[in-house]
Amino acid sequence: MADEKIRLGGMALANGVLVHGPKAWACAIRTDEGELKVASARKRFRAAEIDRPLLRGPARLLEAIAIIPEVRRALPDAKLPFQRPAVLASMLASATVVKVARESGRLRPAAQELLAGVLSVAPAVLALRSSDLAAYHGAEHISIGSYEHGEQRAKEHERCGSHLLGPLLATTALANTLAAKAPPHLRGAARVTAQLGALAASTEIFGWMVRNPEKRLARALAKPGHELQHRFATAEPTPAQVEVAEAALAACLALETA
Repeated sequence: MADEKIRLGGMALANGVLVHGPKAWACAIRTDEGELKVASARKRFRAAEIDRPLLRGPARLLEAIAIIPEVRRALPDAKLPFQRPAVLASMLASATVVKVARESGRLRPAAQELLAGVLSVAPAVLALRSSDLAAYHGAEHISIGSYEHGEQRAKEHERCGSHLLGPLLATTALANTLAAKAPPHLRGAARVTAQLGALAASTEIFGWMVRNPEKRLARALAKPGHELQHRFATAEPTPAQVEVAEAALAACLALETA
């Protein structure tokens, strides 16, 4: 009987790949001098231990955030996707435009929030347009997908986080529309609660989509993320970039199976 595969996730960097499993993470990068560096460790906070609906989504986000400082300490040469000045400027511009959209009286509240959600994706799209980042994203998918399916896979993955885009836009628009109806002195807290609720709900919807890919609704919700992944987020990696992703995968699996 074939060994049960460990459920893995990942994140592309501008010069490498981060792979994480239920208990451990590993990151591999290619330095400017061409050297391959790898670091790995066991997770301090494990979201896999939280299995309650509506809590596991925020827990996974917290887990991912907690890993980043560890990666930076272990691999100072790692280049995170949002480090680029152009991306930071895009984040500031996007936040400004979102504020203007929400204060506009020309659109209905639901339309305002949907437009704000679309605009908030702009920094991520700009980050992914980096050719190296997109290629390492493709390498991440190839390495993890090939491991999971036991055969060589393509640069796109059916469980890519980009597929969260459709559910997240819908739930965020709905939640923020409801939050906007709160009294002015409670509106800030209501928006924070709405964001957490939207994240939790969209994660549960995404899980349903993964389990029911043949459903028409699942395909419709996955469409925006699929287009983002296909057109912007991934590119064909070089053999050297795949080597980096494979090094991260191997280091993560070594800890997971130890």
